Amino acid sequence: MFRRVLFAHDASPAAEKTMPYLEHLARAEKAELLILHVYHTPEQYSGTKGYERLVKSLEDVGQAVVEDFVEYLGADGFNARGLVRSGEPARVILETAREEKVTLIVLGTRGPASMKEMLLGDVSTEVLRYAHCPVLLVP
Repeated sequence: MFRRVLFAHDASPAAEKTMPYLEHLARAEKAELLILHVYHTPEQYSGTKGYERLVKSLEDVGQAVVEDFVEYLGADGFNARGLVRSGEPARVILETAREEKVTLIVLGTRGPASMKEMLLGDVSTEVLRYAHCPVLLVP
């Protein structure tokens, strides 16, 4: 049923808590895992001194997070690959899920949303609302 699973890994404690569920699901379904890290670069700073260094730093951190996790999963026998992309997280997660034809999106949540997130929406809410496939949220 879930043959290709996208896990949006943001290196947060919430993402780390999601890992046992992801591993259990992937093992049970014999699923291919796609590990995605999205970094957001604040456009208001583009063109300023140090901006390119900031972007490179964010990309390098994302790459390290993904590589470490893919290596860990591979050592455990999982079929996993990683992607690092830049942009607004919910949009990039949704685009990647469609492009990669995933059958499930897995996200960790940070717990109760703030009033702003409840009114404007957070990443998990937006992904839930617009995803073409089922979404598993792990609190």
